[in-house]
Amino acid sequence: MSILIAARIARRELRGGLKGFRVFLACLVLGVAAIAAVGSVRASIEAGLVREGAALLGGDAEIELTYRFATPDERAWMDANSLASSEIADFRSMAVVGSGENEDRTLTQVKAVDGAYPLYGAPLLSPELPLEEALQGRAGLPGAVMEQALIDRLALTVGDAFAIGETRFILMAALLRESDSATAGFALGPRTIVSKDALEGTMMLAPGTLFESAYRLALPAGADLEALKLAAKEALGEGHRWRDARNGAPGVARFVDRLASFLVLVGLAGLAVGGVGVSAAVRAFLEGKTEVIATLKTLGATRATIFWIYALQIGALTVFGLVLGLALGALVPLALGPLLASALPVPIAMGIFPAPLLQAALYGSLAAAIFTLWPLSRAQDLRAAILFRDADLGVRGWPRWPYLLLILALTATLIGASVILTGVPSLAFGAAFGILGAFAILVLAAIAIRKSAAWFAHRKALHGRPILRLALGAVGGPGGETMSVMLSLGLGLSVLAAVGQIDSNLRNAIARDLPDRAPSYYVVDIQNDQMEAFKQEVEAAPGVSKMQSAPMLRGVITRINERPAQEVAKGHWVVSGDRGITYSAKKPVNAKLTKGAWWPENYSGPPQISFAAEEAAEIGLELGDTLTINVLGRDITGEITSFRDVDFSGAGMGFVLSMNPNALAGAPHTHIATIYADEASEAPLARALSKTYPNVTMIRVRDAIARVAALMGSIAAASSFGALATLITGAIVLIGAAASGEIARRYEAAILKTIGASRRQILLSFALRSLLVGSLAGLVAIFAGALGAWAVMRFVMESEYVFEPLSALSIVFGGLFLTTLTGLGFTISALSVQPSRMLRAKD
Repeated sequence: MSILIAARIARRELRGGLKGFRVFLACLVLGVAAIAAVGSVRASIEAGLVREGAALLGGDAEIELTYRFATPDERAWMDANSLASSEIADFRSMAVVGSGENEDRTLTQVKAVDGAYPLYGAPLLSPELPLEEALQGRAGLPGAVMEQALIDRLALTVGDAFAIGETRFILMAALLRESDSATAGFALGPRTIVSKDALEGTMMLAPGTLFESAYRLALPAGADLEALKLAAKEALGEGHRWRDARNGAPGVARFVDRLASFLVLVGLAGLAVGGVGVSAAVRAFLEGKTEVIATLKTLGATRATIFWIYALQIGALTVFGLVLGLALGALVPLALGPLLASALPVPIAMGIFPAPLLQAALYGSLAAAIFTLWPLSRAQDLRAAILFRDADLGVRGWPRWPYLLLILALTATLIGASVILTGVPSLAFGAAFGILGAFAILVLAAIAIRKSAAWFAHRKALHGRPILRLALGAVGGPGGETMSVMLSLGLGLSVLAAVGQIDSNLRNAIARDLPDRAPSYYVVDIQNDQMEAFKQEVEAAPGVSKMQSAPMLRGVITRINERPAQEVAKGHWVVSGDRGITYSAKKPVNAKLTKGAWWPENYSGPPQISFAAEEAAEIGLELGDTLTINVLGRDITGEITSFRDVDFSGAGMGFVLSMNPNALAGAPHTHIATIYADEASEAPLARALSKTYPNVTMIRVRDAIARVAALMGSIAAASSFGALATLITGAIVLIGAAASGEIARRYEAAILKTIGASRRQILLSFALRSLLVGSLAGLVAIFAGALGAWAVMRFVMESEYVFEPLSALSIVFGGLFLTTLTGLGFTISALSVQPSRMLRAKD
């Protein structure tokens, strides 16, 4: 019966409108909309990837081989099981224009295609012409198309000639977009497409050189892709990788999924910030209803009735806010669809997707329940005596233990939902405990600030400084805005500070710290008969401080102890693709064995393996375990006889796998080298080596770092936008807190005017309290953000953390600006109040 009565009273009170709930709705709508929008964009990209799977892949299925072409028998199987097939080779090389001192060269990712390419879709060229016609070339030279960035870098125009290795090409068009670019993954250089026939007989695609071969298959309609995948494994063995149109761009899908999950977690931080505003708005609303609640209690209303009256009102408004937030989160991506489609390199199928909207609704409803239960549970304890005494008799304080347990249960449910739905448990747990930790730090800081301000306000040293004493008294007084401002602004700034610190650390680690330790160049595809002369020329070159070289093959670890490697290693990066393999008769001078022993110098027995110690521990390998490695289509099974430390952090030469020379005897291979030189010597050295050895590819590490830094910059920008949304929510909470305290400010201004304070003194006092709380919130946010950034860099990125002061200072000034702006915005009107009218109204 009490619920029915409560529902009737709640319905009547709601007829009064939404006054007092604007901040409540704004915080809830913004948080839910942000999460729904991120989820909708992710779902749209995933739908686009599914819809355009074959076009993205360039075929209904693709078989990729590691640094070799398919054998006649393998091609026969492909042709027998497809309507058409296309052969592609993908490798890195140097694009060269000019000669002598005017020579210019840069790295390019080359795709050598046959006449059947592309099976699906078509590249977009400028000027518009068929790819087949562009690759035919003219004036006796084969044709090529290049990305515009590469054309600009080499200052080429259509019709100019350039060289790749020993072959000269003529530029026929700019490559604006590849239809199958989403399958290419991260490239160290812009794309060039040439005809595979033009490279026949050159060392660019010789056995042992570093290239990927891929065979795209057009299949009959309704072909059973899973059955064909199993048949390919039976016919071709385990030395290949299979992809099909069911997941045409898995790398893109994984990247989008991980980035979207991270942004959802940032959105949850924004929802937590909004939760502070929700809680403050509910508390302010209930404080305005104290006389109503006291009257209802006088008339016999039970505690349960009081609870349900306002729980139903807030529940109805929560539903309204969720609907608005979901509508905004679904419609904004739809409105921005054309812009997103033009900006993203993958197809996007915009639409309204129920799953991300339900996920956002779940997060929003749980957050609203958590942050409203606290003030709601206290409202029912308000005493009827409030009608006779102007006192705080119930809205503040701790709730009863059943409500505390319910709040804890809802918080655990929210954390559990984020862990399950984001798909990144470690990141979700880290984000959840980071937010809870930041809350705890900010609450303790707010308590400490209030007590410290109250203590300082009564010191004799401040006598004669009324403005400062008034400001400190307001900050330290009961019922002020200190806690609300510290929580809302502090949490928003903490998220922004953490993102800023992580961004700065990643950029510095990539762009500043690594080059001090990294080589100047990686040089690949050095032929065996070139190695000795190459070494002599490099060591004699001016400015070169060190050179390292090693024979190099590529192979795929297919089995561990006769079990599938993916099953044993559970997707570890070592078994997820092909890995570099080297051999050495003697233990390298810098090799530090942690367990086991190196094979004898003249060892000729069964294959033995030395494996990287850290990666072995992660996979669970032990001495005596066996690995089967597919090298150029041949399976080699060896026993692990030693573990050694391998340091990949300096970007130098490091191999997870090293074997005895006899194990790889007869396998075609090339050599890899790293060259350490001063920056002034890099360009002359590259020109000299490329002239003598046109087949080698020199990867300038500084350029590679720049491309990685650009990628990290785009990720950081997306994260910063998410953090900015959190800060906007914090600003709304601040505005709400300032608005709810406007009456108190007017009353305070009236009292101060009555006792002789000038408008200037009152304004300075209000401004000073805003500056104090804002700067302190910024300082606490720096600490909390730095702590969170340290945890991410240390445990997620596994990198060193260095505190970045510039990013931190921007956070402090941001806090000062926001609190001062919102505080003064609601102070101006308080100064215009006539004391007599205000004091008479208070009576």
